[in-house]
Amino acid sequence: MPRKKVEDPFTCPNCGTKVKEPDKTWTVVSPIPDKYGRVSITIMGSFKCPNCGHSWKAVIKKMKSEGGEGEQLPANNEPGETIEIDLSDLDKVDEDNPPED
Repeated sequence: MPRKKVEDPFTCPNCGTKVKEPDKTWTVVSPIPDKYGRVSITIMGSFKCPNCGHSWKAVIKKMKSEGGEGEQLPANNEPGETIEIDLSDLDKVDEDNPPED
């Protein structure tokens, strides 16, 4: 018997009762990105109807990551302030405040 297509994942497919929240949630991440380098992330949920006791799994939300590694910033974005640190300063011990062991 084919399953009924339910638009709302929080609605019991058996009796139509609304469930407030899922019993358990987890994420499913696609192992292969799309042609734009974005990865699909799906949030799944496990539900149990308080009225009829029916259990089901449903997709709560689907989303895509922002972009791949080779994505370029738009032309109007300028790089932020550059801070230079001399690593030799880290080797010097501050005599007033010795490190605690």
